[in-house]
Amino acid sequence: MALLAPGALGIASAGLELVRGGRRHRIELESEPQSDGTRLLTATTALRYAADGESGAPGIALSGGLWRMSVVIVGEDGREMRAGVAAPVVDTTDGPTLPVSPSPVGGAQFRLMRSVDGLAVLKVRAPVQQAELDSFDLRWDRVTVHGRLIAPQAPPSSYTAQAVRRGSGTVVEAHTEWQGNAFTFDLPLSGMVSGRRTLRWDVQLQHGRTRLKIARRLTDVRRRHQVIRTSFRIIALENGSLLRVHAYVTSAGALAVSCAEFEGAHDGAKEVA
Repeated sequence: MALLAPGALGIASAGLELVRGGRRHRIELESEPQSDGTRLLTATTALRYAADGESGAPGIALSGGLWRMSVVIVGEDGREMRAGVAAPVVDTTDGPTLPVSPSPVGGAQFRLMRSVDGLAVLKVRAPVQQAELDSFDLRWDRVTVHGRLIAPQAPPSSYTAQAVRRGSGTVVEAHTEWQGNAFTFDLPLSGMVSGRRTLRWDVQLQHGRTRLKIARRLTDVRRRHQVIRTSFRIIALENGSLLRVHAYVTSAGALAVSCAEFEGAHDGAKEVA
């Protein structure tokens, strides 16, 4: 964060305060002289959600809600001045990244917003239950999916990985390995084909009636399907059959798969939803 100090005020110390209800956090600001005679008050700190269970972790732990922001400056004469922080102008251009991104570790969101009086407030939103896609490996004999369960509402091992066929609701389960909240599984490709006809599948975790699509959400990339590009692969199963497989990320960031049995004469066969 960088703030322009008011006037030619002599500054002995400065701090940024975040206040919500009876809770208050203070971040020390450094005064940096500029070539034009002004001063910038700057600070860099990590923000994390208060209920993430990380004791002793660096940064400031904030609970969900709106946090008011103000700057407290102590002048060289010992007098204290307190002022609100004007809300920044948010860039609305359609660039490659979003102006705000969730925490890539815990899934909480920290967003600067404008109050009704034009001052900056920090909105903190708790992480929601979701299945985050970390990566997927395309090999000659399998596709392996790696991800994390964020804010689970049940023991992670009770969630089952599934491929769900679009248009029919057919479900094929996959054996899942868990290490804490992290999961790994191979796509059950042998149960996801029906001759030369190309079928499309969504990939999810299920627990009871809860279904979580596995998706790349904890990112600031605006068009994930254009950035995360993958090619079609020919994959050989243990029974000797060959499949034409395309594992990809949709415009919403979700993991999807299209696959069909491979025959050279029908390599350009039309895909069906």
